[in-house]
Amino acid sequence: MLLGLYDDALPRVFGYLRNRCESRAAAEDLTSETFLAAVAQIRKGVLDEVTVPWLLGIARHKLLDHWRRGDSRSSDNFNPLDPPDHEALHDDPWDAVLDQHRVAGVLGQLGAHHRGALTLRYVDGLPVAEVAESLGRTLHATEALLVRARLAFRGLYEATDR
Repeated sequence: MLLGLYDDALPRVFGYLRNRCESRAAAEDLTSETFLAAVAQIRKGVLDEVTVPWLLGIARHKLLDHWRRGDSRSSDNFNPLDPPDHEALHDDPWDAVLDQHRVAGVLGQLGAHHRGALTLRYVDGLPVAEVAESLGRTLHATEALLVRARLAFRGLYEATDR
């Protein structure tokens, strides 16, 4: 069941994790953990169909666990954003690249709870209710967390040099 999907799923799962991890090695480790967890679920027989979105859901949980453990305090090579549309955002394409690195650096300085909440909400585009569910928090606690995370992000972002 999983082997038939593996060739298609591996680059997508790894890409999802690579764009959110501080290093390639961390993304590789989390990708392995994702597929091991998927195999464990399949062996339990709790699943009718294996899909890429299901695997990405497992990857998201593995990433959240990684952040909770505090394994990703470094912002080296951390790239949480999809490549920007350079013409639409900036006159000079390098300005967009610099902005992306600046955002990545600021996210890397935040605590795991703030980084996780902001990434799930604004990078992954999840509604607040799904962010709350992913983080194991109530809706109101998650809304408060997002407010604090945005304030922390804004303070660090404005303090960084361009």
